[in-house]
Amino acid sequence: MVESVLAKIQLIAISKISVINPRIRNKKSFRELVENIAALGLKKPITVTRREEREGKIYDLVCGQGRLEAFIELGEAEIPALVIEASVEDCMIKSLVENCARRHHQAIDLLHDIGGMRTRGYSDSEIAKKTGLSFEYVRGVGRLLAQGEQRLLRAVESGHIPVSVAVEIAEADDVGVQEALQQAYEKNLLRGRKLMIVKRLVENRRRRGRRFDAEPKKGGQKLSTRSLVRVYREDTDRKRLLIRKADATRNRLIFIAHAMRELFGDEKFISLLKAEKLDSMPKKLMSRMERGDVA
Repeated sequence: MVESVLAKIQLIAISKISVINPRIRNKKSFRELVENIAALGLKKPITVTRREEREGKIYDLVCGQGRLEAFIELGEAEIPALVIEASVEDCMIKSLVENCARRHHQAIDLLHDIGGMRTRGYSDSEIAKKTGLSFEYVRGVGRLLAQGEQRLLRAVESGHIPVSVAVEIAEADDVGVQEALQQAYEKNLLRGRKLMIVKRLVENRRRRGRRFDAEPKKGGQKLSTRSLVRVYREDTDRKRLLIRKADATRNRLIFIAHAMRELFGDEKFISLLKAEKLDSMPKKLMSRMERGDVA
């Protein structure tokens, strides 16, 4: 068995290998991979499948994009590869399964592969069955991809927000978004720093859109009349909301001050407070009670 596997490992020209499902790599991790291969060599060959073209044999990469790119970075012309028989669809499935099997798999790889398989006609249930991912996860990612939720997808990729919460936010209005955040907090899905990050994300998504390409470019680009009006209206809405909150708070304070003044005019109530040792009061509130200043 070992001999048959070794017999399939070949030195293949890197120029003849095509990456049918490319991914974006973390620069730091990639640099560490390059240094590791430079120092210790390639521990595991890449996996490819062969197909015949007019110009000769061409190889499609099944898994090992990082190792392949590391060899290119090191200036190598050939790389050890395990050649298998597989269709393009099988290559994508094997690639996705490899990502799922990683101890710390990159979410962006999973998102990219799920999107690619859906484009090729696989249903969510088929993708879930072939990859071992939950149907809910696959369906959630599919919804985010279909709606162009780039900001939420990046948050899912970074591990800042569960995909289930991201889907709830994507399909909710402003009130529903706040309810989704509250429920996530109560369920201990978003706490502390993650909650603050997601709140900023939600605000940016509301102001600038779901996609990153909707953001105005840097470099002093002039705003259109429509953009200026939108910004003005958004700023006006925020200030109106602050005013409503301030008025509501003021009315509550007036009610409390008036109620306290009425209660402190009741001797029985005062006696009860003294008996329970609850008769102390902040000096500012007491002075307002004495002045009769409840407004």
